[in-house]
Amino acid sequence: MTIVLSILVILSALFMIVTVLLQSSKAQGLGTIAGEVTANMTKTKAAAIESKLELGTKISAAVFVVLSLVLWMLG
Repeated sequence: MTIVLSILVILSALFMIVTVLLQSSKAQGLGTIAGEVTANMTKTKAAAIESKLELGTKISAAVFVVLSLVLWMLG
């Protein structure tokens, strides 16, 4: 059981890393990984993508925390 939970923790951490890196930042730092794709898109599409990335980050962070606590309680 702990192996399955550990794999899920790793997957949620990787998903969280990807969603954070894909988000655009105000300083144009790592958010530019997506390239010029967002420059060619309309503002509403870019805003929709940003909101989905933010939601994905929040969900993966919550899953990561819950699974980590469960692993700690089992270990």
